[in-house]
Amino acid sequence: MTSVQATDVDVPTEDGVADAYLAHPGDGLPRPGVLLYQDAFGLRPHLRSMADRLAEAGYTVLVPNVFYRHGRSPVFELPEFIDPAARPELWEKIVPVMQSLTPELAMRDAGAYLRWMAQRPEVADGPVALTGYCMGARLALRTAGAYPERVAAAAGFHGGQLATDAPDSPHLVAEHVTAELYFGHADADQSMPPEQMERLAGALTAAGVRHRYEVYEGAHHGYTQADTSAYDRAAAERHWAALLDLLKRTF
Repeated sequence: MTSVQATDVDVPTEDGVADAYLAHPGDGLPRPGVLLYQDAFGLRPHLRSMADRLAEAGYTVLVPNVFYRHGRSPVFELPEFIDPAARPELWEKIVPVMQSLTPELAMRDAGAYLRWMAQRPEVADGPVALTGYCMGARLALRTAGAYPERVAAAAGFHGGQLATDAPDSPHLVAEHVTAELYFGHADADQSMPPEQMERLAGALTAAGVRHRYEVYEGAHHGYTQADTSAYDRAAAERHWAALLDLLKRTF
């Protein structure tokens, strides 16, 4: 197991400064970069631990607070164990913040994150990989379409609303994607029903995008997040195997 060095960092953007977490192998050598996109609950200890696990596997990982326009992390006051059903008032605070991060703003920020990574000595030269969770899966897909020259691979896990009827649905970027993609859908996820899974796969196939998607049986939206009530250990470990396999093929 590789030792990990981690620190909190600030990433300049066109609209301010995004606080972020950077984790990388402790030997200081440049390693392939991974941009990890948060779920709706934001940058917190669990996401830091996920970044550390990727760093242990040999990658340099950046986890930005994508809600930085609303303050430094933690943007929301969260319990140690997050159970949205027991704390419905959480969504009253989170949803407006999520909605304020428009695709235009998110992709402007993505450019800043990618430029910052390209300038860091801990990150090896060349394109990076992306992984995203819940809303972060949408950000990963959009980023792969907006910056194809900078993204070699992207993964999304328990992502919702990836292929809707909306004119700005994430799946519509498929024609611009050159990266290899992987999606781990939760079959008990009302935000990503079978018709959206098929629409996403169809768009990627039509665009000639290398991709694979799997449906994790019995898993719920949020299955990778160990500090939430949606956590599913077996599904989470399956996600790690799929993600590390994608990264191994990419770099």
